[in-house]
Amino acid sequence: MFGPGEYVLDETLGVKNVEDLPKPMIGRRREDAKHVRKGFTLIELLVVIAVIALLLALLIPAMRKVKEMTRETVCKSNLKNVGLAVLMYLDDFERKIPNTYPSTGYLWFESDGHTYLTPGSRWAYWGTFYKDYIRDQTKIFNCPSFRNDSGTRFLYPDGGMKQYDHRFPLRHAAFSLNDHKRAKDRNTETIYRLSEFIYCIDHAHGVPTHNGFTIDSLHNDNTPGAMNLTRYREAPGNRFYRQIFRHNVRCPDPDRTGGRTNVLWLDGHVNPIEETTGDDVPLSWYTGDKEDRR
Repeated sequence: MFGPGEYVLDETLGVKNVEDLPKPMIGRRREDAKHVRKGFTLIELLVVIAVIALLLALLIPAMRKVKEMTRETVCKSNLKNVGLAVLMYLDDFERKIPNTYPSTGYLWFESDGHTYLTPGSRWAYWGTFYKDYIRDQTKIFNCPSFRNDSGTRFLYPDGGMKQYDHRFPLRHAAFSLNDHKRAKDRNTETIYRLSEFIYCIDHAHGVPTHNGFTIDSLHNDNTPGAMNLTRYREAPGNRFYRQIFRHNVRCPDPDRTGGRTNVLWLDGHVNPIEETTGDDVPLSWYTGDKEDRR
């Protein structure tokens, strides 16, 4: 037996000196511990968090913008499909624009949810005139960017008591018609230029007035300095006005969005009109008459 700290040198193992013996394991652990990487310090964690927050601040607005661009593209596509339905209707009815009055509502169906309302009836949406050309795809009358004052998409809160009835869901009615009295019940051959005649607009419309006054229209009756859309500009909180020029919104002001609205012209093409007071929108775009050009 050997006492503590005593070693037997075995030359057969190649150990001749005490110094050649393996170092105690505790010593190795201490040396290895010197090479172990420490965790993040508090400052390093704060820096990482700050960088992530900065990246999110840069990316989120960009993602929102991309999402809105997608919505606007869908809106334009829907308007083009509406335009195709209108053109097919005109071909079948001797190029005559229908007189949609007294259709002043936003409803497509009776309370059963599948029987179309009679085109021209009081509660019917003007799109019912083209029901035979859309293959029940009423959703093409949607704008993904539309919200009413309660924040619900595709729904209008006004337009008559029947439209508050839960049996008559309001949907697929986000486009407003050119309601000028000279824009209805006429042959397209009498219109100066179809490419300069507004048929419908992507904006939140109240109950149509069917006279085309400036209260409901983008034009200001060819009166420089006058205001258009007064019905919406004067509404409490301007909540409906902000739904007119609702694409590419850049301003938070109640009476200014810095955005644009999409327009379907009677020749079938679609393009946007930037927010305007009406000075750059000639009355002829609503009447179709050459004498109303500026």
